[in-house]
Amino acid sequence: MAVCVAVIAKENYPLYIRSTPTENELKFHYMVHTSLDVVDEKISAMGKALVDQRELYLGLLYPTEDYKVYGYVTNSKVKFVMVVDSSNTALRDNEIRSMFRKLHNSYTDVMCNPFYNPGDRIQSRFVSLGRAFDNMVTSMMIQVC
Repeated sequence: MAVCVAVIAKENYPLYIRSTPTENELKFHYMVHTSLDVVDEKISAMGKALVDQRELYLGLLYPTEDYKVYGYVTNSKVKFVMVVDSSNTALRDNEIRSMFRKLHNSYTDVMCNPFYNPGDRIQSRFVSLGRAFDNMVTSMMIQVC
């Protein structure tokens, strides 16, 4: 079960951040932004292999006592960060990979909307596809594996 899902733009500003325990929202924002350093390190370590590689899943970025942070980057350098509760041991790497693929597909649907301006925050109240994106993220957070 994901406790926080974030979409970060190429320039490292948040397009979308959602977390479930709202009392820890600032903590999750901090975890997402600190994970961007690890994402940049992994991208630079892959170098040109990332361009040729079709799989953009970065895997586990870093674990903490309570949470695990996973990353995914698109061809356009948009980053997806997911924070998962460490107590959920049933969640496997391939399940997280499929969650990122669903998130990427839903993000692609938002980007294809003619009423969405690339670089704007993804908000559910203005764009119907933003609402669909928000519902997909909610289902990932509620999903218990």
